[in-house]
Amino acid sequence: MSTKNILPSERKREFVVKSDDFEITKYGLIPDERSANELIRLGVINVDKHPNPTSQEIVSYIKKIFNLRKAGHSGTLDPAVTGILPVALEDATKITDALLPAGKEYVCIMHLHEKADDDKIHNVFKEFTSEIYQKPPVKSSVKRILRKRVIYYMDLLEIEDQDVLFKVGCEKGTYIRKLCHDMGLVLGTGGHMKELRRTKSGPFREDETLSSLIRIFDAYEIYKESKDEEELRKVVFPMEKGLTHLPKIVIRDNSIGAICHGASLAVPGVLKIHDIIEKGSLVLLESLKGEAVALAKATMSYREILATNHGIAAKTSRVLMDRDVYPKTWKETAKK
Repeated sequence: MSTKNILPSERKREFVVKSDDFEITKYGLIPDERSANELIRLGVINVDKHPNPTSQEIVSYIKKIFNLRKAGHSGTLDPAVTGILPVALEDATKITDALLPAGKEYVCIMHLHEKADDDKIHNVFKEFTSEIYQKPPVKSSVKRILRKRVIYYMDLLEIEDQDVLFKVGCEKGTYIRKLCHDMGLVLGTGGHMKELRRTKSGPFREDETLSSLIRIFDAYEIYKESKDEEELRKVVFPMEKGLTHLPKIVIRDNSIGAICHGASLAVPGVLKIHDIIEKGSLVLLESLKGEAVALAKATMSYREILATNHGIAAKTSRVLMDRDVYPKTWKETAKK
């Protein structure tokens, strides 16, 4: 992958060991070893959205296929837009808030209303690869106020007559339709979005396994009829896959029970930590078996955590693991 064309969530990170004094207990389970029913309850699907259905209709279809009480997607795609639509199943819907802020990548065809000079188009693309101001289009689900958004990169792939093919990596909430309109204005030709496909959404990529609704339906039918899980596991992934874009703190087994009951993570509970964590970072607290325990907000940078043995390293914001997987380890106050 080119270092030029990466989203913030794809920044290189390395684990730094805080303590190698730990015990792996009998509790918990490696995510890939969950039963098929548990996989579905705590699963996420990388859906290949086709034109016409809305994002919510895609979610409704998946709920019907698996007979689920709930499911949720992480970022709406307009009906005409295709590409990656991550869908979380049942209790894995807790991770959708963590997916929403992740960067996105799209491949777009912009149609110019008049022919423009190639050099001028290249210059406009450079001008818009930065922090930009956008007002959401008239047909949008959010309030139409001016707001800042970041374009991380734009690659101009091909110019054919009045059609411009390009790839763009951007902050969440960026309207590519509005981006095309604004670049057309600066070019003096006018322009609009002709076609759009999402190729990245946080940790999900187009060059990884994408699943159509037909493939998802077939995989579940095969499982129901024969109990053969092979195809099912190719389309439904553990929810942890939807969190690989987050920096991690690996914690002790004896810390997990308390955190699942809402406690914050104390520094003595830290075993390993990613070297990009700063104070205020959204982080994933992970077990030694690779299980997602909770989402948390770092209250210290990784350097501060490494330098001390006291204090709170991160405040729990969303518990992801069931409370009964690991035992509580504190003594409850006796009732009087």
